[in-house]
Amino acid sequence: MTAPEPVSLDQLIDDCADIPGALRQLTRPLPTPRQAAPWRVDEACAAQVSGLDDY
Repeated sequence: MTAPEPVSLDQLIDDCADIPGALRQLTRPLPTPRQAAPWRVDEACAAQVSGLDDY
């Protein structure tokens, strides 16, 4: 037996309300954001743009 596709927003909300609470409350905490690495420009990077000041 398959459930018919909802044809309105009300039917979709009713379908979602039928989902057991134990399944709807499964939330996992988000990971802690990592610290961004500081920007570093070495001589190889600077050489790629040397002479582009006039561009």
